[in-house]
Amino acid sequence: MATPHISAEKSQIAKLVIMPGDPLRAKYIAETYLENIEQVNAVRNMFGYTGTYKGTRVTVMGSGMGMPSIGIYSYELFKFYDVEAIIRVGSAGSYTKDLNLYDVVLATSCYSESSFAKVASNNENEVLYASTELNQLLKESADELGIQLHETRIHSSDVFYREDNAVHFTTIRDEKGCGCVEMESFALFSNAQVLGKKAACLVTISDSLVTHELTTAEERQTSFTKMMEVALGIANKL
Repeated sequence: MATPHISAEKSQIAKLVIMPGDPLRAKYIAETYLENIEQVNAVRNMFGYTGTYKGTRVTVMGSGMGMPSIGIYSYELFKFYDVEAIIRVGSAGSYTKDLNLYDVVLATSCYSESSFAKVASNNENEVLYASTELNQLLKESADELGIQLHETRIHSSDVFYREDNAVHFTTIRDEKGCGCVEMESFALFSNAQVLGKKAACLVTISDSLVTHELTTAEERQTSFTKMMEVALGIANKL
C-alpha cells in the first residue's frame, strides 16, 4: 500500500507518529533514540523511519512547513495507515517575555486565521484543541523526566513574514491569548478531529518576537532534545 506522498506499506507505520517539520530532524530523532530503525519513506525527501523506543514501535516522520504540508501527511497517516496518535514536535516564536529560548511549550489549543478547517471539513471554528488524553500523558512524561512544560494556546499561522500593515503579533497575543506562533498545529488538530484520532503539539522556542533572540538552523535541527524525549516518553503508555 502507498499513498501519493508516502511509499510505506501499512505494516511499516506504527500507531504513534512523532512528527517534526524538518525531515532531517526526523532522521536525527530516529538515529539518536530508536533501535531497529527502518526507513519507510523518502518520497520528496520527506524522511520517515520506524523503530523501537524502549521496546515499543514508533514512527518518526517529517511534515514539511505549513498547514497544507502537514495537512496532507497527517491525513494520509490517520486515514490510510490507521495511525492513532500524532505528536508534532516543532519550533515556535515567542510572543511573550515569559517564554524564552529553548523553553518547551505544550499546546492546549491553537488559534488560526487559516481557512484550512473550513475548506477541508466546513469547520468554521478559529480555535481547535489538542487531545486531552495525549496532553495528560505528555505532562506525566515531562514530570518523570524533570522537564518543565509551559502550557498555553498557540497561534498557528499561514505566513512566516508579515508586513507592517498586517495585524501585529501583540494583537493576536492579547486578543486571542496566544503565547507563541508556529505554522502546523491547526491543520493537524483539524484532521484529528475529523477522523476521530488524537493529536498533540510540543514546540521549543526557537526565537522571540519580543527580545529578537534566535537560534541557528543547526540548533533547531539537533538541540531541541527535551521535547523529543517528552514525546517519546509516552510511547509505551498508549
